Formats: sequence, C-alpha cells, structure tokens
Amino acid sequence: MRDLNEATLEALAGARSFERGRGYRDAVSAVEFGEDRVSAVVHGTERYAAKLALAGPEGLAGTCTCPYGREGNFCKHLVALGLVVLAEGDGLAVRRTAARDRARQLDAWLSGLPHEELLTLVRDQMAGDERLRRSLELRAASAGGDLAGVRSRVRELLDIGPFAQYGHVEYADARAYADQAGQVAAVIRELTGSGRAADAIELAQDAIRLLAEVVESVDDSDGGLGTLGTDLADAHHEACRAAPPVPEELARWLVDHALDDAADLTDLDPLDYEDLLGDRGMDALRRYAVEAWQANRSGWSEKDLLQRLARAGRDLDTVIAVHAADLAPSGHTHLLIARELEAAGRFDEALSWAERGIRDTDDLAVVDTALVDYLADRHAREDRLPAAAVLRRDHFAARRTLLAYRQLRAASRAVDRWPTERTEALDLLRADAEQRAVRGAPVLVDALLDDGDGDAAWEAAAEFGAYDHQWLALADQSRAVRPRDALAAYRRLAAPLARQVGNDVYERLVGLLLSMRDCHRHLDSPEEFAAYVTELRTDQKRKRNLMRLMDEHGL
Repeated sequence: MRDLNEATLEALAGARSFERGRGYRDAVSAVEFGEDRVSAVVHGTERYAAKLALAGPEGLAGTCTCPYGREGNFCKHLVALGLVVLAEGDGLAVRRTAARDRARQLDAWLSGLPHEELLTLVRDQMAGDERLRRSLELRAASAGGDLAGVRSRVRELLDIGPFAQYGHVEYADARAYADQAGQVAAVIRELTGSGRAADAIELAQDAIRLLAEVVESVDDSDGGLGTLGTDLADAHHEACRAAPPVPEELARWLVDHALDDAADLTDLDPLDYEDLLGDRGMDALRRYAVEAWQANRSGWSEKDLLQRLARAGRDLDTVIAVHAADLAPSGHTHLLIARELEAAGRFDEALSWAERGIRDTDDLAVVDTALVDYLADRHAREDRLPAAAVLRRDHFAARRTLLAYRQLRAASRAVDRWPTERTEALDLLRADAEQRAVRGAPVLVDALLDDGDGDAAWEAAAEFGAYDHQWLALADQSRAVRPRDALAAYRRLAAPLARQVGNDVYERLVGLLLSMRDCHRHLDSPEEFAAYVTELRTDQKRKRNLMRLMDEHGL
C-alpha cells in the first residue's frame, strides 16, 4: 500500500516532477476533502482539476486534467496537492472524519425523502446541470429499451456543434467536448451489463463512426478523443464477448474498420477478436482482407492488414506476395522480403531477392543503403569476401560519401586490395572536388582525415577549401607536427566567435584559445600568445561570463 508522504509522492512522480511540484503549492486552491479523496484546482498554464485518491486498491493514486496527467502520469500538480494535504498534519484525519459524517448524513436524508420530493430534487438539479440531464436521459432510454432514443442521444453527445466556431472546436473547448463525449462508452457498457449486448455492439460501431467523422474538426492536443476512441473499442469488444455476433458479419465490420480512418482513432486490432471469430470468422476475415488488397494493391492499410493476418497464420508466401506486388524502385521492398525469408530460414531465397533488388535498381546512388548493407553482410558471412568488396566499390562509385568510403575500406582490406581501391576512390573524390571547387571538397578532406593522412588532408583543404569543422579537425589532428598551420586555422575560427555572445559560444572560444596556447608552446612563442590574449580581453571585457571562463582556465 502507498501511504501519503513525501517519499511516496516522489516515487510516483519522479524526482523532477516532485521538485517542480514543490513550487506549485501556492497555486493550489478550492481544496475539497472527502473521506478517501481530495480534489482541488491547481493554476498552471491553465486551471487544472487535480484529484488524489487516498485509499485506492494500491494506496495513493491521482488524476489531473493537465496534458501530462491525462496521459496517466502522476504530475507536478498532484505533487503540489499532496504537499498541501500533508501540511494539514493531524487536521487531515479530522477533515476526513467530517467528510465521512457528511456523506452518511446526506445518504440518510436522501433515503428518507418521500418519492415525490426526491423527484423534485432530481428535476431541479437537472434544470441547472445539462450534463446530468443528458446522462439520466441516456440511462432512461437504455432502461426502457429505446435503442433509437439512445442512438439519438449518443449523436447529441458526439455533436461538436455547441462547442465549435466556424466548424472547428478550438483547444480551449476541446476538453469540455471530450468530457461530454466520454459519456458514450459508459452508456454502451451499461447496455451490455443490462443484457442488451447486441444493441451495445451496434451502438459502439455507430459511435466509433461518428467520432471518426468529427475528430479532424477538434484540436485534440491533449489526446482526450484518442482515449475515448480506445475506450469505445474496448466497450465494443466487451459487448461482442457478451453476445458473440455472426462471425462473417463481425469479420466484415473489422475489415471495413481497419481500412477506415477510424482505425487510427481506436487502435482496434482484428486479431484481438480471433477467439470470437472462430475458424469460420477468421477464414472470412482473411478472405475480405485479400479482396480489399486486390482492389487496391498499393494501399498501405490494405497491405498492412493482409500482412498482419498472414503473419498470424504463418502464411509467409502471402506476406511476400503483398510486398512483391508493389516493389519500391529503391530496393527497400526487396530488402523487406529478404529479411522475412531469412527470418523463416529460407536463406537462398532471401539472397536471391536481395541481389534482385540491386539488379532492378537503375542507379546505385538512390538504392536503399540498408539493402547494400544486408547483401554485403550476407556475402561476408558466407565467405564471399570478393563479392562484398565489389559491391562496396560499386556503391561508393555511385554514392561518394564518407560512410561509403569507410565501408569500401573495410571490405577491401578483407581481400588485401585496399591500396589499389584507395587510390581509385581518392581519384574519384579529387575529380569531384575539381568540378566543384567553389563548394570545397568535404568528402575528400574527410576521407583523408579518416585515413589519418594529415598532410594529404591539409593539401586538399588548401587547394579545394574545407568547412569549419574540417579545419578544426585538421588542426586538432596535426597541431603537434604542424603547429603554425594549426594556429592559423584556430585564429581564423576564433575571429567570428569573438563577435558573438552566449555561453556556448564562450565555451567554444575558450577551447580554441587552449588549443592556440598548445600551438605556441610547440612554437616556443608564449609571448605572442600572451599578447593575443591581452588584446582579446581588452576587446571582450564587457562579456563577464567569457572573462570568468577564461580566468577558470588560466587564460
């Protein structure tokens, strides 16, 4: 059991939310104590309703209407309320006892009211509480077997009209709409519980459809309608379990729903109904899914549904047929097929599909690199190292990136061909650099740096240009052997930083100064560095954080 104390609040909320909750104690107002619960309003970005259950099944629990709380989390607002309650000390027990006495007194009074007086009381409350009126009307229609009346009231609950402006429910009104619409799932469950599960199934399907029709017109940033969609799906499943429908009819609805936009709202999985469908229903489910896919072979929903059903039935050939009917030019679909086949132990077929993906691609520059990686790995694992090296060479020739260069280097070394392949690869990169000298030679410089060939990298950068991060890498890699060149690079990089502000900028600038100091140490010119730092301090003296950071590093 979780008792109310600071340790429990921190355990439920986490250290960060607990500390933030401390700062919200003064934002708690309108605290109401019950015997086993406490509620309040907490003022954050908006006004949030926070409730603590003091004696739930597992002890302390809470709900809050803030976005984080609506996701089921124990938020900072609940922490703040909990701390306010703890501040009551011994007074908490007194308040809980008083709340219990009030509840018992109210129950005794209601129980003793004459029938007509109780009706008058309820009618008066309904007159001032629209939500209560709707709720009782629904219960009355349900109890009276008036399915048409229940359906009519469900439509009213899901109608966005009273909340919408220009046909759209804004964020400020979305929560009120979600709270009203949330009553629908309770009505469906009440029908199921009263022995009218068949009506509940029909009503749940109507409600899911109606909700899907309006969801795009509601700013559901807090996810209230998503929660309702899931709740409706659960209520539908419960009703089907209470009164199993005709398997073929249920299968048809499940397929139609899975292919509708409403599927994203409910997250309903047809396979959750497998035991209700039985063999006959599952056969119908697969048949309807195949028909839908055949009518729209490129449809994502159709493909996903059929593949999920095929995997559940271990029908790999159908999964592959769905993929094969809509092959991507990049070879990505070939890769998916290869992975499916390999997972099933059909290795030769997997290799064949991967090789076909490379053959079918007109340009290796746009091929899915994961397909190249898969095929190269297969070659390497099965001791076809020359084939892996050829594949990497061809891919690099088409897609001249640093990653492709590294992969070519690893594959070529495995077959003792790296010196030759390196020369040819660098010739390609140099040709690229010559054709676009104005833009520099990023890949050539990166490749030479990655090889550890600092001198060649300096020459390439000097001839074709380089980006700032490459000059920094060159300087860092070579300052012990080329201190003068490195120093010039560091100073060039420091100049624009000296004109900027911000702690991140200051940290980068100080890092460059430390590297410059190391260069001057190698050049045996500490006086020159001291003069540079003195001039910099004079120019930057108004930047107090920079001065403090330089002091910390002895600059």
